[in-house]
Amino acid sequence: MAAPGKQTEKGERRRALLVAAAAELLAEGGFDAIRHRAVAERAGVPLAATTYYFSSLEDLVGAGLDRLGREELADARRCLDIRDDPAEIVLDLLLGPRSRNEGLGAVLRRFERLIGSGHRPFLAGLLRAQRVEFDSLLDEALTRTAGRRPRPGEVRRVTALVDGMVLTALIEAEQDPRGVARDALREAIGEQSV
Repeated sequence: MAAPGKQTEKGERRRALLVAAAAELLAEGGFDAIRHRAVAERAGVPLAATTYYFSSLEDLVGAGLDRLGREELADARRCLDIRDDPAEIVLDLLLGPRSRNEGLGAVLRRFERLIGSGHRPFLAGLLRAQRVEFDSLLDEALTRTAGRRPRPGEVRRVTALVDGMVLTALIEAEQDPRGVARDALREAIGEQSV
């Protein structure tokens, strides 16, 4: 059963703990890590809270994915304000900020999450909305890089370049897929600025 329309402060806090726990588990272990018991344990609340505040596991997964996406967008916005390397900003947006420090594992988890979402049609609307926000931020990063607005389709081409380089690196068991993508991206950015 879903939570009543008006929640108490304690109820809002408990729900927020569950959403944060689901986001953490999703970032650490992908969709398979989100189970009612695991989320409740991570949040430090009774197991029954997961079914009280969320109508289904899908609802909980969606809330966790929404929070994780918002956290990644906020981190990328901060990166855009403090970093001067456009390639790193683009990589933070496309590979996730965790890939800076957690390397191969973070990249693998992110791509598994993106590919795995295709098996979860209930996430399609949320992912489309997040994509619009990510593309807008990527557009801003590319504008700063080139000193001009990206040409039509350029954001998608940059995304395809990074995604393709990362997938190839993963297939070839490259230990630093972010580095491989960085090299290709810097070469592409350099060619465009000439």
